[in-house]
Amino acid sequence: MKKIFLLSLVGLASFQLRAQNIDKIITREYADHLIKTLSSDDMQGRATFTPGIDKAATFIASEFKKIGLQPLTGEKTFRQSFTKTKMTPGASVVIIDGVTIAQENILCTGLSPQVSFDQSNGDGWIKLDPEKTFLAQYRVLSRSGKKQIVLVDEKFAADFKRIKDYTTKGSILPNVATAPVKEDAVVFVLGTPEIKKDFSVTVKNNIETLPLFNVVGMIPGKSKAKELVVFSGHYDHLGITKTVNGDSIANGADDDASGTTAMIALAKYYKSLKNNERTLIFVAFTAEEIGGFGAKYFSEKLNPDEVVAMFNIEMIGKDSKFGKNTAFITGYEKSDFGKILQKNLAGTEFTFHPDPYPAQNLFYRSDNATLAALGVPAHTISTDKIDVDEFYHTVKDEYGTLDVENILSTIKAIAKSAITIVNGTDTPSRIPKLKN
Repeated sequence: MKKIFLLSLVGLASFQLRAQNIDKIITREYADHLIKTLSSDDMQGRATFTPGIDKAATFIASEFKKIGLQPLTGEKTFRQSFTKTKMTPGASVVIIDGVTIAQENILCTGLSPQVSFDQSNGDGWIKLDPEKTFLAQYRVLSRSGKKQIVLVDEKFAADFKRIKDYTTKGSILPNVATAPVKEDAVVFVLGTPEIKKDFSVTVKNNIETLPLFNVVGMIPGKSKAKELVVFSGHYDHLGITKTVNGDSIANGADDDASGTTAMIALAKYYKSLKNNERTLIFVAFTAEEIGGFGAKYFSEKLNPDEVVAMFNIEMIGKDSKFGKNTAFITGYEKSDFGKILQKNLAGTEFTFHPDPYPAQNLFYRSDNATLAALGVPAHTISTDKIDVDEFYHTVKDEYGTLDVENILSTIKAIAKSAITIVNGTDTPSRIPKLKN
């Protein structure tokens, strides 16, 4: 009995020591430094393919170096670089019954650098059904693979212009080595009621290969070094957007400077503990906002069977709907990941909950999705009230809208709750793989 009592005292003392250490390592000043820098106007909203995201990557890499992380195996620096081919619309020419259509009334879809057709070698023309929604018809027709003109009634002018503004930002092409691009072009024309005689179309798109880069660091494990635990957040955001009250920078303080801050702070904490039996990987993903390309590339470089767990952290800048000292875990029911975390928080005031927004399909909307589809217990931790968040994807997502104490409590809860996964004593159950 005396021995058990002494062991309990030792365990309690160890827990208290860790609690003291975490408060000294993950401080308000440190969190502020990270969030304020990442969400500053100097980063220009961290849009993919911009100087702003390059600055953000350099900053994150400098923090990794200060902490003492190592580059990922096979990499010489903290940048995990790759490229994608981007297509942006060029100046297309559409002539209908001898009249050249104004550029603002032309919306082209398709993935070819250049396509030309007329009534003799195309798929003709059709009109949108005015009784159906523009977006529903656009989605179907734009994927038809045809060379066709679609006439759009003026009643759809607002929807037409919104989609056109979105497409001017460009799109990422599939890997042409494995998915050859078909010559297709569906051309939506606003304000022309009919084609009486003939038409001709020349669609031009600009193609360029652009660099992307995740920022990745690691702490090698000891006795279970081949088993990997991933901590992540995405560091890209929307960049420069439509001006609202003189502000055009979507700073992305909550989405996802808060999650990236958590990832960096966790790296600092676990590096100081020096007791990780498993190898810990810390990654800031790029291009989450435009298709999750950073997470997809990262996942391709790993053996998913070696990844024991993934803690993806997204938007922890405000109280969750469950109140203070709470967070939710997407896909909670798909593995015992959440139960392990909650077990390790026994005796504390913090609690994890299942995702309260199942209709939003959040589990497959963040950077955990690629590894989760491969069977990894990869989950996203968040506190965002996604259904009522008025700052989400706006220029108002700034440092001043954040509850930094909520960020701190969530980071510390993740740090404490992950400890048995980090030290190799707990292994979450696998998630059923998605079938292709």
